[in-house]
Amino acid sequence: MATKITMPRLSDTMTEGTVASWLKKVGDKINEGDILAEIETDKATMEFESFNSGTLLYIGINEGETAPVDSLLAIIGKEGEDISNLINGSATETVAEVKVPSEEHKVPVQEITKPIALPKGVVVVTMPRLSDTMTDGTVATWLKKIGDTVSEGDILAEIETDKATMEFESFNAGTLLYIGVQEGQTAPVDSVLAIIGPSGTDITGIAENHGKSKSNTTEVEVVAETKVEAANIESNPQVSSSNSRVFISPLAKKMAEEKGINLADVKGSGENGRIVKNDIIDFKPSSVSLAAVDVSSVAPVSTFVPAGQVYSEEIKNSQMRKTIAKRLSESIFTAPHFYLTIEIAMDDAMKSRAVINNIPDTKVSFNDMVIKACAMALKKHPKVNSQWKEDAITINHHVNIGVAVAVEDGLVVPVLKFTDLMSLSQIGSSVKDLAGKAKSKKLQPAEMDGSTFTVSNLGMFGITEFTSIINQPNSAILSVGAIVEKPVVRNGQIVVGNTMKVTLACDHRTVDGATGAQFLQTLKTFMENPVTMLA
Repeated sequence: MATKITMPRLSDTMTEGTVASWLKKVGDKINEGDILAEIETDKATMEFESFNSGTLLYIGINEGETAPVDSLLAIIGKEGEDISNLINGSATETVAEVKVPSEEHKVPVQEITKPIALPKGVVVVTMPRLSDTMTDGTVATWLKKIGDTVSEGDILAEIETDKATMEFESFNAGTLLYIGVQEGQTAPVDSVLAIIGPSGTDITGIAENHGKSKSNTTEVEVVAETKVEAANIESNPQVSSSNSRVFISPLAKKMAEEKGINLADVKGSGENGRIVKNDIIDFKPSSVSLAAVDVSSVAPVSTFVPAGQVYSEEIKNSQMRKTIAKRLSESIFTAPHFYLTIEIAMDDAMKSRAVINNIPDTKVSFNDMVIKACAMALKKHPKVNSQWKEDAITINHHVNIGVAVAVEDGLVVPVLKFTDLMSLSQIGSSVKDLAGKAKSKKLQPAEMDGSTFTVSNLGMFGITEFTSIINQPNSAILSVGAIVEKPVVRNGQIVVGNTMKVTLACDHRTVDGATGAQFLQTLKTFMENPVTMLA
């Protein structure tokens, strides 16, 4: 049966989206997880993947067109299927006739439900889709409680997605009358999250019947024949068997799959033995019981020969890891990279940093100084601050520097907007704030969008020199190594000095060797004479 795909809500403030490009065309075969299109929101251009398999039968919004959230974006179904009713909006759901074999089996039944009209001023708030890959969300924290007055723009809750923990703001004003997903609970996108309306309004039955139509099919679990008694399943719901059910939250299930944990070994601490997130976090594999080992054929101890054990584990790729792999592969295979390395004397930079950090409430790192020097050098060499397009090269005269930050699941690049207009202390506090958000998964999509150049620093790990893959659509990325104390020649004399190597990776389509070299020379001048960055 054909499935309608609607314009998704890819950010918490998105009301409409623009199709930047279609990666599939009508007639193409679609697999679950395939990228259908790139959609531009009010914050960023994001990839939108399919949650269905089949053939792309219809495209409702063409490239460059803008449409409200929930507009018909596409239809996926069987090749040759008649979808005229879906396109015209007159499709009706049909329910197949089902014969009930016995009272012991539960089957899909048709439930005739009269939809409940919402009282005046009452709004049902549903679990939003806060990322392009989000299918369910977990309420990390409620910032409002039932009975509180809510204004438009107030933060209702913090919601954990597959990518980050994000603040969710209210688009409506009124009183918080109902909370449908408690803190720590997980629910699918579009589930009832809350109800807002005039104080004292009777909302009986609204949450329970939200989304039901006049002819609505209620999915009832089908219990297959099994030799396991129902009483045993109920008393031990985490039994791992092909015929028994495991009670587990979606987030916990995803975490268990990523960690390769057998759910049969996990004891649930939730209601009715339900496995929740903390059960997976706290899980420790138990050792094999000796009672279960047949020792009748075990050789005497003297005959054992020490041997290693072949051991490996498989960790499922997170959405972040898949995205990193895809984008870096695209960058290295599409952009012709070349690398330029220069060594910078850091003695004066070290002295200047010590003086700056003596100022109360000021903390500047060497990386902050590198970022400031890059911003000033990019203003002098705008060709490095560019972007390749098939028909033209875009020269950016604004400077937005992305700073690579390592997080548990991979790498994110928060962006310092208009870096050239920021002081060293402003850069320092901004980097600290953004890095903290990144590591606590509270970085917003808008804070990772719009970089024109990137800095990656592994010096704190003792790495003296390395190369990076360009963070497209940037044309260059600077790799910063550690400061090393070593013998250097100064005024014809060998003395002890402090130096640092930096390597510039350039896209040869936009940046020539001489251009990159001139940029590095300017960067070196700023770093070796820090007072020039304070002017």
